[in-house]
Amino acid sequence: MKIRPALICLLALVAANLVDTATAATKPAFTGNNYSGVYDCKGNDSHEGDYTGTVTLDLVAAQSFDKYGAYSFKLEVPEYGTYLGQAAADKQQMAMHFALIDPSTKDFGTGIATFKKNKTGKWTFSKYYYEPEFKGGNFGTETCVQR
Repeated sequence: MKIRPALICLLALVAANLVDTATAATKPAFTGNNYSGVYDCKGNDSHEGDYTGTVTLDLVAAQSFDKYGAYSFKLEVPEYGTYLGQAAADKQQMAMHFALIDPSTKDFGTGIATFKKNKTGKWTFSKYYYEPEFKGGNFGTETCVQR
C-alpha cells in the first residue's frame, strides 16, 4: 500500500493537534492565592490629591494556572469615574493596567501591588501606579482592604 504525500501531511496535522490538545488539558491547576473580591481604597494622586475608591477583582480561572492568576480589574472613584482593566498576579505581587472609561482624558496607567493578610484575615494591598499621559505624567499610591 502506497501512502500519498497529502495523506501524510493530514496525519501529521492531526497528530500535532492531538499533542497540543493534550498539553493544554494538562496545564497545572491554579494554586495561587485568590484575590477576588471588593476592596475599599484610600489613595493619593500626584495631581488630584487624596481620594477614595472601590476596587473589584475577579479571577479569570480559564487563564490562571500554577501560582499565576489572571484577573479582571475595576476601580470606581466618586467624582472621577470608572477605570477598567486587567491584572496578573504571581504569588503576592500583582501588576495592573487600568483606563478611565472616557479615553479623552488620557487617564490610564499601570500599577504594581503587594498583597498580604491583615489581623482580621482580610486581604489588603498597597499599590504604586504610573500614568504616562495624564496631565503630562502622573503617579500615585493606594492602600486597599477587602470587604
